[in-house]
Amino acid sequence: MFVDRVTIEVEAGSGGDGCLSFRREKYVPRGGPDGGDGGDGGNIVLVARNGVDSLSALVHRKHWRAERGENGRGCKCHGRSAEDLVIELPPGTVVMDADHGHVIKDLVAPGDRVIAAHAGKGGKGNTRFKSATNQVPREFTLGGEAERRRLLLELKVIADVGLVGRPNAGKSTLLSRVSRAHPAIADYPFTTKTPQLGIVQIDLDRSLVMADIPGLIEGAHAGAGLGHEFLRHIERTRVLIHLVEPQPVDGTDPVENYQSIRRELEQYGHGLAERAEIVAVSKAELPDTNQVQRRLADATGRDVLLFSSVTGQGLDRVLQTTYAVLQQSRQGG
Repeated sequence: MFVDRVTIEVEAGSGGDGCLSFRREKYVPRGGPDGGDGGDGGNIVLVARNGVDSLSALVHRKHWRAERGENGRGCKCHGRSAEDLVIELPPGTVVMDADHGHVIKDLVAPGDRVIAAHAGKGGKGNTRFKSATNQVPREFTLGGEAERRRLLLELKVIADVGLVGRPNAGKSTLLSRVSRAHPAIADYPFTTKTPQLGIVQIDLDRSLVMADIPGLIEGAHAGAGLGHEFLRHIERTRVLIHLVEPQPVDGTDPVENYQSIRRELEQYGHGLAERAEIVAVSKAELPDTNQVQRRLADATGRDVLLFSSVTGQGLDRVLQTTYAVLQQSRQGG
């Protein structure tokens, strides 16, 4: 099950209490204070890990609580500090405070980590308060309170290239053809219901990560269709490949479909409309695709690629163009 948004509650461990104790042994009439310190509690630590690709592990466990530190004991024995509770997340997870809405940390790369809830410090035993003027201290401190908060975790897929377009535009078929990904493919809309990632090997030394995003429809930026929930997954991509179906099954106009998706990207914001874009007409094996290619080129004032995932026509040009645009985007920051 693919899950890309979940709210959890985390509570770090409180600190152990310091100990009030005095040494009591035969033949030791003035043993003095010997209360040990309490141990520190465990922090709640969030870590991005390779191999974790969804937040599904958190769906059925909404409350995470670290252990508290042990109390101090006599004979100057300090309490054991608790270990941190580590929660592993997919790279690309944004950690936000659910109550206040601010971003705590964006865990972009594997190994990125953040302490989401800080533990309480251990209390001091009465041994700590011994001095020349206070040789029989009865002071000690309790363990510190732990931090508790609600977190909103939101996964944004990390990919170099994102495939966008209307449902049934051929995005999943393209991804399956150029990578080892196995997205669901069928000749009806909304086949893809979750983002799919695939590694595309251009040649021995060059590769890129491509993401198939569920199809967008008019009004997606405002919550219509499946696209609204997944528009955020293309926020991190450097290049968009906008696929246009030459003969839509619903009889709509391909050029108008392209312009409709462009309006959705503009209204969603987050710089998607300014992202480097490659326009390509899919399903070149169908008749009259060259005419659609020319119409799109006239409407956009740019080169429009033409390819077929079925026959392989134009695929190499699509990949070579994509890698070149990706390199330019990387160099431009």
